[in-house]
Amino acid sequence: MKQVQDNFSGVAAEYAAFRPQSPEAIYDFLFSHVKNFGTAWDCGTGNGQVACRLAERFGKVYGTDISEEQLRLAPAKDNIAYLRERAEATRLPENSIDLITIAQAIHWFDFDAFYKEVRRVGRPGGLIAAWTYNLLKLTPELNAVIDHFYYNITHAYWDKERDLVDAGYSTIPFPFAEIQAPEINIVQHWTIHQLMGYLRTWSGVRHYMQQEKNDPVLLIAHDLENAWGSTELLEVRWPVFVRAGFIK
Repeated sequence: MKQVQDNFSGVAAEYAAFRPQSPEAIYDFLFSHVKNFGTAWDCGTGNGQVACRLAERFGKVYGTDISEEQLRLAPAKDNIAYLRERAEATRLPENSIDLITIAQAIHWFDFDAFYKEVRRVGRPGGLIAAWTYNLLKLTPELNAVIDHFYYNITHAYWDKERDLVDAGYSTIPFPFAEIQAPEINIVQHWTIHQLMGYLRTWSGVRHYMQQEKNDPVLLIAHDLENAWGSTELLEVRWPVFVRAGFIK
């Protein structure tokens, strides 16, 4: 089985503060295809953002993650059980899950082992959905700074799994009866402080800090400030790429 990789325990608080939330359009799409709102499983739940939203509709939700630090920050709800487990090997009951979600995480998984687990715990006709977002978009001037930061400063420090994200999950295996998702975007309005905080949660940035012993965001801080201008809040947009399908 693929080696466990935990890039986010060390930035759990920052991850909770600065990572964008999945938009309502994703849930509208998923819920329109769910056949039974009994039990859901959010894999790689992190600080429980998706699990909490699923708990509004499902009787029972499991949220699993390998990071104890992330799970500690997840909000407690009566119908959510958070488990520190690999997505590929859980204690979930067989044929018990109606919806399986994986937000910005499936690229870290061992696909063969995970899909075996999906077939074990998922009910026939249940839905599985994985989604990701890649580079954020702001103004043309800020996009140029961020593109330079990503492609020229930090690119060599990303894990190989980042290629799957850059491809919008189009290259991951997905052996399910796939359904087409609509065009979805995450849209938020941020300060420059939030933007810099978000950049510091990138795993490639964390690897850079560990190896080079300095903060690469400081290398572009002046350019970001100049490109940002005097406006306090700017619209930030991420295109979302969804793979969804029914479990046979």
